[in-house]
Amino acid sequence: MATTTDVDLAEIDIMDMKWFADGAPHDLFARMRAEAPVRWNTLPSGAGFWSVTRHADVSAISRDTETFSSYEGGIFLDPDHIFPLDVTRNLLLYMDPPQHTKYRKILQTAFVPATVNALEDGVRARVTKTIDAFIERGEADFAQDVAIPIPLAVLTELMGVPEEDIPKFAEWTEQIEVASRSVKGDAIPTLMEMSGYLHQQIERQIAEGTTDSLVMRLRNAEVEGEKLTDPEILVFFGLLAFAGNDTTRNTTATGFLELLRHPEALAALKADPSIIPVAVEEILRYTTVVQWFARTVTKDVELGGQQLKAGDKVVMWYTSASRDEDVFEDPQTFDIQRVKPDHKAFGGGGRHFCLGAGLARLEIRVILEEVIRRLDDVELAGDFKRVPNNWANGLEHLPIRFKPGAREAA
Repeated sequence: MATTTDVDLAEIDIMDMKWFADGAPHDLFARMRAEAPVRWNTLPSGAGFWSVTRHADVSAISRDTETFSSYEGGIFLDPDHIFPLDVTRNLLLYMDPPQHTKYRKILQTAFVPATVNALEDGVRARVTKTIDAFIERGEADFAQDVAIPIPLAVLTELMGVPEEDIPKFAEWTEQIEVASRSVKGDAIPTLMEMSGYLHQQIERQIAEGTTDSLVMRLRNAEVEGEKLTDPEILVFFGLLAFAGNDTTRNTTATGFLELLRHPEALAALKADPSIIPVAVEEILRYTTVVQWFARTVTKDVELGGQQLKAGDKVVMWYTSASRDEDVFEDPQTFDIQRVKPDHKAFGGGGRHFCLGAGLARLEIRVILEEVIRRLDDVELAGDFKRVPNNWANGLEHLPIRFKPGAREAA
C-alpha cells in the first residue's frame, strides 16, 4: 500500500478499511487538513461525499443545523444504515430544530451535573466489584473484563433493570455493533426485541412504584407541558444502550492502551491521581472514538473554498479535528497534562453535543482511579485486537498482566 506521503489525495477513498487497519490514519488526515481540508470523496458505488477534516469547519457545520441537516439524510452515508431512516428519525441524533430542541430539553433533565455526580459512589462500587473478579489472577483482558462490562452495568442500573439481565443487553449491543460494521446492517430485529423488553420494564417499574430510575425520570419529565411517550422512551434507550455504552467502553479501552504505550504517563498518574481528570480529556482527544458523522446539505453553500450543493453528503471527521495543528500544539503527542483541549470526542459542538458527556467522563475517571490504584506493575501481555471499523475507534481485546493483588474488603 502506498504511504501517506506519496498517495494522491484525489484518488483515495478514505472510507476504505485499509486506511484504518492500525487505527485512524492520522498522517493522512494531517495531509488532508493541509492540502484538501474539504475534499470530494468518490465511493466505489459512484456516489460520494465531502470529507471535512479541519477543526473550524467541523465546528461550523455542527453549529449550522439549518444548512447541514441530520434529519434529511441521517447521520451515516447510507440513510438506512443499521436501522431504516423512518425509524431512526425518532432518535435525538437524527433530529433538527425545533423538534430537536424539545426532545433535548426533556432528555437532558436526566443528565444534569447534580444527577450525574450523585452516581459516583455507585460507579465506584461497580468498578471495585469488577476488579475484584480478576485481581488475584494477575492477568486480564482489559477490554472484555473492564471496558465492556462496566459502562453496560452502569447503564442498566441507571435504567432500573435487574442485574441478571445485563447479559441480554451485552448481546443486544454486540448485535447492533456487528450491524454497524456491515455495508447494509440490519438491526431492526434487535431493536424490536429490546423494545418489547423495555416495555415490560416500564410496566414493572410503574407497578412497583419506582421513581428514581432513568426510565421513570424520563417518563415523568415535562418541558413546556410536553412529555415523552413510552414508544419515544423505548427508541431513546435503544440508542443509549448502543451509543452510550459503546463510546464509553471504546474510550476506556483505547485510552488505557495509550497509557500502557506511554509508561511515563501511567507512572505520573500513579504518583499523582489528582491529574486523572486532566488525563481523561487528553484520552478523549487523542482517541476520539466516534470518528465521523454525516450531514446532508440543504442549500448551496461554500465551505473551505469548495461549492457544496443541496443534497450533497458531508462527513465530519472528529478524529482529525481533534488533532488539528491550528488548535493544538504538537497534536500527535499524547500529553496527559494538556490544558483544556477543545477536542471533538463528543461531537462538533452545537445542538448535538453529546448528552452523556458528563456520565462518560465520570465513568472513565473512576475506572482509571481504581485501576491505577489497585493494579501494580501493569503492562501489555500480548497483542491487542482492534474493532474492524472506520466509524468507531475501539478494541475487542487488550491483554494485560500485573502483580496479583487482593480483593477489597467488603
